Amino acid sequence: MGLMDAIRGEFIDIIEFLDDSRDTLVWRFPRHDNEIKNGAKLIVREGQVAVFVSEGKIADVFEPGTYTLETKNLPILSTIQGWKYGFDSPFKAEVYFVGTRQYTDFKWGTQNPVTLRDAEFGMVRLRAFGTYSLRIVDGGKLLKELVGTDPQFRTEEVSEYLRQNIVSQVGTALAKANVPMLDLAANQQGIADQLALTLSEQLEPMGITIPRFVIENISMPKEVEEALDKRTSMGVLGNLDQYTRFQTAEAIGDAANNPGGAGQGMGLGMGMAMGQQMAQSFQQQQQQQQAPAQPAAAPAPASPPPLPTSSSAFFVAIGGQQVGPLERAELQEKITSGEVTRETLAWRDGMANWTPVSEIAEIRALFGATPPPLPPQG
Repeated sequence: MGLMDAIRGEFIDIIEFLDDSRDTLVWRFPRHDNEIKNGAKLIVREGQVAVFVSEGKIADVFEPGTYTLETKNLPILSTIQGWKYGFDSPFKAEVYFVGTRQYTDFKWGTQNPVTLRDAEFGMVRLRAFGTYSLRIVDGGKLLKELVGTDPQFRTEEVSEYLRQNIVSQVGTALAKANVPMLDLAANQQGIADQLALTLSEQLEPMGITIPRFVIENISMPKEVEEALDKRTSMGVLGNLDQYTRFQTAEAIGDAANNPGGAGQGMGLGMGMAMGQQMAQSFQQQQQQQQAPAQPAAAPAPASPPPLPTSSSAFFVAIGGQQVGPLERAELQEKITSGEVTRETLAWRDGMANWTPVSEIAEIRALFGATPPPLPPQG
């Protein structure tokens, strides 16, 4: 500093800081040999505090307002200096202006993915990014822990340190939230608020708080996103059979609009294929409509049983299967072997429904002719 600057500093009696940089956290007021005249004016604006440092120690802190620097306004500094007669001569002190407004537009992001365990997808890797803002709540702590004697401490000097702290907490916050991966978007704000509290507690010894924290996006690896897109597409399509018919009809229409021979041949082939598919579908519907109604308890097939070879032959239901037609002798054998009991259902031409054999006189008579079981031998 030149001689004229030193002399000019002796006549300057207004101490203030007009911040036009928008990113200065701490600024030291420049004075020749740090001398301040008794009776000088100190102007502290909103969003600032002024911290006086004497002999390497923090002395007084001034909130927003205008002050005349006298002994009564500097009790701590007066004690440190040990003056007996007040400030009759210039006194030495460093004055740091600390910004206390909210500093915005800080960005953060995870360079490497965070690995988490998800109940539905297993191990997943997530990336996240967003913004945050900071505010200095204790200028003295900031000077002690981060600034030191830096004459101009800017946001860029602390942003990387803060980003590292944030990234180290993001994975922990996502894991503690215990939220399924597909529900993270709905819970982003709650996770962000919790991160703001955690970071503010961590930075409190430095006089910094995080009033606002925003998670703009949580993304998954490209392969996982593509798999989810396919899964979503399948859900949107719904009935694939109906979708295939619709696509075929659209293709036939496009081919019909193509006057070329290839288009006509393709349209003809698609039309035949679609016609066969529709005919098969119509035939199945007709068979279902013609099937007679069966009682709920009967194990009869959906289609009516075939006509027997004679009017006296019966069909019986054994093990849930239709057996027959059986003549009288064959029925006798089934009864003797125990395959046909009195509860077995039977049917023949002319009967409306399947009926237990105990209610059919022709078959019921066969049970009386069945010999009893042999007595035990010995």
